[in-house]
Amino acid sequence: MLRIMGILVAVVVVGIAGVLAFATTKPDTFRVERNASINAPPDKIFPFVNNLRAFALWSPYEKKDPGMQRTYSGAPLGKGAVYEWDGDKNVGSGRLAIADSSPPSKVTMHLEMLRPLETHNVEFTLEPKGESTNMTWAMNGRVPYVAKILHVFINVDRMVGQDFEAGLASLKAVAEK
Repeated sequence: MLRIMGILVAVVVVGIAGVLAFATTKPDTFRVERNASINAPPDKIFPFVNNLRAFALWSPYEKKDPGMQRTYSGAPLGKGAVYEWDGDKNVGSGRLAIADSSPPSKVTMHLEMLRPLETHNVEFTLEPKGESTNMTWAMNGRVPYVAKILHVFINVDRMVGQDFEAGLASLKAVAEK
C-alpha cells in the first residue's frame, strides 16, 4: 500500500512538473483577432465603436448580462470616453477607455479587465472594401507566467474569439439596417 502511494505521489509530482515546464513554452504575448465584412461604409459603422454607449446595441457582453451595472464618464465619445462595468461571472468587471480615435478607420481602447481575466488592449479597425467594410476586432497583451499556466488548460483565442464573432455579427446587423 505504501508503495502504491509512493508511485501515485511520484506521478502527481511529475504531472505538475510537466505542466509547469510546458507553461514556459507558451508565448509572452497573446493576440485574439476576428474579422467580418459589413455591407456598410466605415463612416456608418464607426459611430457604433467610437461611442461606448452604443455598445449596448451590439456588444455580446451586454447580452450575456443585461443586468450589469454600467458607468460612463469622460468625453461623450472618442478619445477620453470611459465605460466601467460590474457584472456576473459571464462578463466580470472592468474599465474601457478610448485611447485613440481616427475617424472613420480606427479606434484603440485601453481595457482594464479586473475579473475574471486581466487584459489590456483592444483595437477596432475599419478598412473600406468597395461598398463594404472589413471590420477587425482585436485584443492583445502580455502573458505573465501564472497566466501561461492557465493557457495550458484554457484556449483564450477560442473563448474570447467566440465573443468577438458574436459581437461582429451583431454590429453587422445593426450597421446594415
